[in-house]
Amino acid sequence: MYLSKGRKALVGASAFLTAMFGVMPAAQAMHIMEGFLPVQYCIAWGVVSLPFVVVGFQSIKKVLSENRRALTLLALAGAFVFVISSLKIPSVTGSSSHMTGTGLGAMLFGPTATSVLGLIVLIFQAILLAHGGLTTLGANCFSMAIAGPIVSYALYKGLGKTGLNRKVVIFVAAFLGDLFTYCVTAFQLALAHNSAVGFGTALIENLSVFAVTQIPLAVVEGLLTVIIMIGLETYAKPELKAIGYLKDGE
Repeated sequence: MYLSKGRKALVGASAFLTAMFGVMPAAQAMHIMEGFLPVQYCIAWGVVSLPFVVVGFQSIKKVLSENRRALTLLALAGAFVFVISSLKIPSVTGSSSHMTGTGLGAMLFGPTATSVLGLIVLIFQAILLAHGGLTTLGANCFSMAIAGPIVSYALYKGLGKTGLNRKVVIFVAAFLGDLFTYCVTAFQLALAHNSAVGFGTALIENLSVFAVTQIPLAVVEGLLTVIIMIGLETYAKPELKAIGYLKDGE
């Protein structure tokens, strides 16, 4: 497929970011690690996540059947999730936090399609990077690939009708989608491990674990998502119009 100079520059910048983030040191991160949840919770979260993933596969199939050019944007959204969710920094309590990247896919393709992208990323990260786990795949999928994208999508659609600047809307949607992911993860951990202090106290403790690092990371994710969107709107307008993200005349 022929790439214009602008698109080559965009691909080159993406490759540079991938390489830069790829050399960051490994650490345990906001994904719930292998074996950390009791079996019943692993099964329950998997059952809850399954319908979203099934609908997501159908959504992606429909989009690609209508326009094969959407495959490039779909791959870019998936790569964005993989790259920035693999960047992990230590938290003040000895845990660590990371960005999610799912807001981009949610705004482009909707939350159900993003659940599939997130699931694929989580599988690769669990197998190749020991980031998360296979037994906790359902819980991690729900928090990062389902709950967060739903919030990002709802905010993007809702705020988009208010007349706010598109860049502001994108930032807010990506920022709050990231924060909601970490809130859901804290809820999942508190629900499974609260026998010593009670659910409420466990929830507050889990939220405080990531708060200091996650809020700045959410800001960074919002800014990165805006930058990526600006690049796409500059160099990939036909593709964005094909999937309905941009209307004619924009």
